[in-house]
Amino acid sequence: MKNLKLFIVLTRLTKPIGYMLLFWPCLWGLTIAYDFNNDFNIFIFYSFLFFAGSILMRSAGCIVNDIADRNFDKKVARTKNRPIASGKISIFLATVYVLILCSLAFLVLINFNKLTIILAIASMPLAFIYPLMKRFTYWPQLFLGITFNYGLILSWVSINESISFIPLVFYFGAIFWTLGYDTIYGFQDIKDDEIIGVKSTSILFKNNSKMFLNIVFFLFVVFYLTMGFLMKFNLAFFILSIIPISHLFLYQIKKFDPLNPDICLSTFKSNNLFGLIIFANLLIGKITF
Repeated sequence: MKNLKLFIVLTRLTKPIGYMLLFWPCLWGLTIAYDFNNDFNIFIFYSFLFFAGSILMRSAGCIVNDIADRNFDKKVARTKNRPIASGKISIFLATVYVLILCSLAFLVLINFNKLTIILAIASMPLAFIYPLMKRFTYWPQLFLGITFNYGLILSWVSINESISFIPLVFYFGAIFWTLGYDTIYGFQDIKDDEIIGVKSTSILFKNNSKMFLNIVFFLFVVFYLTMGFLMKFNLAFFILSIIPISHLFLYQIKKFDPLNPDICLSTFKSNNLFGLIIFANLLIGKITF
């Protein structure tokens, strides 16, 4: 029972925001790719597969991150009690957990077509590179965006068995979304990170944080609306897009306070709602097409 509790803490299973932020782009890509005139059960089944895959891969990613950051985590108040940093779980056992989770994720993956499997396996190095980026660049959030939104491409390919310009446009937009929300998240640890030498966009833009957020969220909106235009969504989609746009600019940026870690965390978590809003808007765009 003790080991189970430590495993749950290690994989952050009690913090669904992590795997939901991985899942939403998958569902977005699946939604724009799917022909809803076909059997809806296939959409439900694929959604379940991507949801399961998101939980498994995010859990594995957390462990990889904690292994790589164990020495940093010991020096940060928010992370010093994590199982690996505190010595409650060994590196060997953590590695075994990663292998098990990746094996289960592969069992999910083989339900898709060949190209989806190839692209998913090809993306695996991203999960191992990201934890190292904060040592070398102030842009680890960019690498997180590339990694976390890759499911948008995979879900499109799972339906169409090919890559096209439309999901790539949406993918690039989603990267800017991640740049924004993870910069907000990074302000929780900014004091400790500066002391121990960890780099982030939060540190890079600490004196111009709201300007940076306005830029990256604006770029998300540009790519998002461009995707809607390329998909030939009707006027309802564009009118209702004011809701997620308002969430970004009138809620997140307005609420964000870089000096208040609790506000940073709650603003970051609100992106789960944002993901749901985008999904609903995409459905409207598809159904009223």
